[in-house]
Amino acid sequence: MQNEFLLVITTSPSQEQAKTLAHELVKAKLAACVQISQAVTSVYEWQGQVCEEQEFTLHIKCLAQHYDAIEQLLSKLHPYDVPELIALPVTQGLPAYFDWIKETTQP
Repeated sequence: MQNEFLLVITTSPSQEQAKTLAHELVKAKLAACVQISQAVTSVYEWQGQVCEEQEFTLHIKCLAQHYDAIEQLLSKLHPYDVPELIALPVTQGLPAYFDWIKETTQP
């Protein structure tokens, strides 16, 4: 099971855009589930300026083998020039939940 599952994190500038990304990932069977947070405040530096924006975080539950396709889809659909895209390996969890991820992300 080690390195088989990922929690991929990205952000979106609007709830509508976050929902679009989530639906596309699930519809393409690249993610079993995408959770969208309430608005958070992000403070970051971009092009020499300190920026503060409201964003929505997406937690994408998926198989590691789908990461490249997820990266490609998000790069194509994401409105940011350089979107946050972080993948964390999931090494422990409920076996039935992992089975569900496998079942729902098979073409």
